[in-house]
Amino acid sequence: MVRRNFTRRELLQGSAALGCLAAVPLSLGAVSKQSATKASAGAGPLTPPANGTIPVAFAISEGAVVIDFCGPWEVLQDAGSRDGKRGFDLYTVAEKMAPVESSGGLKILPNYTFENAPRPKVIVIPAQSGATEAMYRWIRESSKTADLTMSVCTGAFVLAKTGLLSGKSATTHHYAYTDLAMQFPDIHVKRGYRFVEEGNIATAGGLTSGMDLALRVVERYFGHDQAVETALNMEYQGQGWIDATGASNAIYAEQAHGGLVCEICGMAVDEKDALHSEYKGHTYYFCNKGHKATFDAAPEKALQMAAK
Repeated sequence: MVRRNFTRRELLQGSAALGCLAAVPLSLGAVSKQSATKASAGAGPLTPPANGTIPVAFAISEGAVVIDFCGPWEVLQDAGSRDGKRGFDLYTVAEKMAPVESSGGLKILPNYTFENAPRPKVIVIPAQSGATEAMYRWIRESSKTADLTMSVCTGAFVLAKTGLLSGKSATTHHYAYTDLAMQFPDIHVKRGYRFVEEGNIATAGGLTSGMDLALRVVERYFGHDQAVETALNMEYQGQGWIDATGASNAIYAEQAHGGLVCEICGMAVDEKDALHSEYKGHTYYFCNKGHKATFDAAPEKALQMAAK
């Protein structure tokens, strides 16, 4: 059997088929009680159960990006409740009880299938390439009783496929801003955000942004001090969970400049072998066939979206 290792570039480019600056050092002990509500719309505190832990389901399929689910997993498994007890009960869910090959070839044996998984209060959706209609159905149904459904990176495309992002604000990996806006025009794509919250739906930017959103989840359930303690214990010094609209992601709000890049995602391309299209006397380059097709179908709209 040929082993399939999914690279980050492939998974980001795959967003078409689906439809950071270095951390600034921070003295966590001195963090002010500022919150990330600048990126929120009606995303107030969440109520933990009177007894027991908060069940958190990680929906995974082939190509799931490791840091997208392991980053939030580490945050939540390290987080306790106010009384010092374990705060979250974590488990993976997939279509079948068979090993799922994630990015880099790491194989995960799911804890449950969509048929027998416990009802979650939090759902985490990483970037992945093997999402199916069964996953979409499970997310839609489980979200009805969940406190929060969140995506990480291009997991936003999976969440968008469920219809739960329709009419809402969202973010994704910076290479996928234009793709998301083109494929789902009823979603208000926010560029340069670590994460965006809207009620019981939340979306994180690329990769490590999922850790910031997970810390925000800890804050919403157990308060700011508990989130600070969790970050401190992890030796995590990122500030994105404190202010998701701050300078940490501002660089990604602008289209990449310098060198030749794909018109849709901004990923660097080589002029010698890159796909290209001519439009109004200009040549535009693309990193894959899907992005070229997206541009060719509506070039004016693609240029407008890429310029936002």
